[in-house]
Amino acid sequence: MAKECRELAASRAYWLLLLIIGLLVGHAFITAVDLYGEASGRGGGPAALAQGLSPLDGILVPTFGSYDLAVTLLFPFVAIRLVSAEKESGALKLMLQAPASIGMQLLAKGAMLVAAWLIAWLPGLIALGLWKIYGGSLYAPEVVNLLLGHLLRVILSAGVAVAAAAITRTAATAAIVTLAFTVGTWALDFIAAGRGGLLQKLAAYTPTAALRSFEQGQLRLNVVLVSLLLGAAGFAITAAWLRARFAGVAIVMAVCVAAVWSGSFLRATWDLSENRRNSFPPGAEAALARIRQPLRVTVFLAAEDPRLTDLDRSILSKLQRILPQVEIDYAAQTRAGLFEGEHYGEVWYEMAGRKAMSRSTTEPIVLDTLYKLAQVNAPASGDGNNYSGHPLPAYPTGAAWIFYIAWPLAITLLWFWRFRYSS
Repeated sequence: MAKECRELAASRAYWLLLLIIGLLVGHAFITAVDLYGEASGRGGGPAALAQGLSPLDGILVPTFGSYDLAVTLLFPFVAIRLVSAEKESGALKLMLQAPASIGMQLLAKGAMLVAAWLIAWLPGLIALGLWKIYGGSLYAPEVVNLLLGHLLRVILSAGVAVAAAAITRTAATAAIVTLAFTVGTWALDFIAAGRGGLLQKLAAYTPTAALRSFEQGQLRLNVVLVSLLLGAAGFAITAAWLRARFAGVAIVMAVCVAAVWSGSFLRATWDLSENRRNSFPPGAEAALARIRQPLRVTVFLAAEDPRLTDLDRSILSKLQRILPQVEIDYAAQTRAGLFEGEHYGEVWYEMAGRKAMSRSTTEPIVLDTLYKLAQVNAPASGDGNNYSGHPLPAYPTGAAWIFYIAWPLAITLLWFWRFRYSS
């Protein structure tokens, strides 16, 4: 651990990451506070609907979105250097002969990378502190859940980066392979949208899709476990490859596929959002919990139809969390929905041999259709969402001085002191 700490402290890539991340977070936070304040009626302007003003969407997600950008484009260079530098300098041969096993050494590298990323969280935590000083509201479960999502994101990125560094000859090639992996997950996420089946199940574990669920206030057990397993698999592949045990690489990859497949059957999900955006009203959930028969949904909506997005987000994802078995068939043949025929726009619900069709994606109408289909009593009306929102006409006072001047100056002085001291 001490060796890896010195390696990171000597890494110019890491110091550059710290410098840039403060600027990125500062810009995102200042922009988010300005937009949130304007939507709250700052300066005497008209205020937006209060229920739509959530700090999760307005402040947390855009501010920490900077870390998603950094972990995609900057952090891999830090992780790659820890392996590629030792390969290129010949130190790898000494590592393989060291008293500590290669697995233990890679574990130290992984732990230090996570610690380094937690240090890089300082600007984000400062932004949260400023938001509280401005009088803003923070809901602890939302904050912790979002931080967990970003932590899993960096663990997965570190696993991919070190595996690429082990397999390729140079750091530049490893960086290209890591970027290719990221672009490939973006393509998978895009292609699988609205397709259903195995492809969409796999796409649920891409870094972008996994982080998206945390940004919506969901904690999904399958996403947590699969992300941890894939990140650990990257380090396991690195250890097997460096020891020239290629059969071990194949075994690890097979275990990864099995883990992703098994993870798709884990359905435990918790809604940690303050406004319960991922849940039906309590009365509706109690009524739906009495339904034990499998539900089959056939959707005649194309992937690019905004109605499909509304249906997935406001109805289908919530049903999958409550009902014991939900099978969704996306029956549209094209992405744009052109020339689909007379059935386009229909959504068919089938349960216990009974069928019902609705063209609506509105929650009350769809729920009423399901109650009649399942032959259960509808809950009493008036049981809805009591979230009142958190409007705050704030200004980002002092944020520019902290993120644009104080943070870069502090990182520059620390960098100068570190390299002068070491020399």
